[in-house]
Amino acid sequence: MPLNRRDWLRLNASVGLALMGTHSFAAEPPIRLGFSLYGMKALKTADALKTCANIGYDCVELSLLPGYATEPKLLSVQDRRDLRKQLQDLNLTLPALMENLREPTDDAGAKMNEDRLKVASELAHELAPAAPPVIETILGGKPADWPMVKNRMVERMGAWADIAGKGKTVIAIKAHVANALHTPEDAIWLISQVKSPWLKLTYDHSHFALEGRKLADTAKAMLPESVFVHVKDEKGMPGKFEFLLPGTGTTDYREYARLLRAASYGGGVVVEVSGQIFNKPGYDPIAAAKLCYEKLKPALVQAA
Repeated sequence: MPLNRRDWLRLNASVGLALMGTHSFAAEPPIRLGFSLYGMKALKTADALKTCANIGYDCVELSLLPGYATEPKLLSVQDRRDLRKQLQDLNLTLPALMENLREPTDDAGAKMNEDRLKVASELAHELAPAAPPVIETILGGKPADWPMVKNRMVERMGAWADIAGKGKTVIAIKAHVANALHTPEDAIWLISQVKSPWLKLTYDHSHFALEGRKLADTAKAMLPESVFVHVKDEKGMPGKFEFLLPGTGTTDYREYARLLRAASYGGGVVVEVSGQIFNKPGYDPIAAAKLCYEKLKPALVQAA
């Protein structure tokens, strides 16, 4: 039987490690390329996981958002056991769970956010107890709001960090070009004010590229505090932009991989298909996943 892409990569990795066995240094861990099931809403979870594994992805991100089959309230105890087993059987790791919380909000909204984080933390430990995934989320608001809301954000993020610490699950917040938290500087400032090992960053350069920022600059600034990476391409500018599938824009993913290596980044590098794409008529999640893998994997391997 001919080897599929995933088996071929495993074989080559094994050979490489064997050849290095006589040296005194250890190989750096490979970059784990993944796909976010945020972009596979139309598929059953089991089918989406099999698709990602068969294509060759090393990991996946599950979406906890309303309308997705993996929203925690929809998962029974048996569902969670089955999901954990399927991830193990397919040799897929789970670096992150996607949330989409909005802050700052009123007290009722803040309580709802905190409850969602507690539930997400429990699910993280049920699905991957040996290495619980981070909970990644944007924060909402508008760019012009930041000066007015930043101190309130510190207060709310402090409460989130307390929840994360009690649940022993890291929260990774993501700056978004259309949100109040939208720059690397503000993201780093925010977590520096909270000063908690349980509150870190998600790095997604596409949002900063729309502001004219260079990849090397944003990576060097944010990767030391980032525990998760989303990748996608983009075009346009703040206020009028479009996200693209990674590999179909101008991002240099070989440079991206080298910057990840230089920062000793060890988390997942996960394709995020924007709702701007998957909500279009005719979107094919399987074709998108295959295209992204074919575009990204060679660049990541060659930069290793």
